[in-house]
Amino acid sequence: MRLAGLALVSVVLWPSVAAADATAFVGRTTAGDDRSPVRGFAFGVSLLVVGFEVEYANTTEDQTLQRPSLRTTSGNVFAQTFGLPGFQLYVTSGAGFYRERLGNDEETALALNNGGGAKITIAGPIRARIDYRIFNLRGNPRYKTMKRLYAGVNLSF
Repeated sequence: MRLAGLALVSVVLWPSVAAADATAFVGRTTAGDDRSPVRGFAFGVSLLVVGFEVEYANTTEDQTLQRPSLRTTSGNVFAQTFGLPGFQLYVTSGAGFYRERLGNDEETALALNNGGGAKITIAGPIRARIDYRIFNLRGNPRYKTMKRLYAGVNLSF
């Protein structure tokens, strides 16, 4: 018991390595045969291997092609590599909400996501980020499964 208490105190008082980053991205959302442009941003905090991220993405509506808009907001947890020169690989999983809209039809419900990617150092704190996600949309969306591939600029601080 004494050892467990000492371990807890040392974890709380011991300074740890923490980093944060922000990403602005553009890419493609794919659902069925639809391929629509997406853009968004993410903000994350990591403690060496494990981290947390909040993300927002927006795919615009195209009524001519009958493609709905899709907005997702999610909180994710990720595990990443460290100590590799020039890049970090990561896997991520999260949950949040989505809103799909086409004309007057609208659906808002829970969204789950899983994926992974890489952050590649360009210069100093500036990195390129490549990410692939699979979203499972609850409720009654036009498509239950949606995939997203994006590239973005990531700033580490």
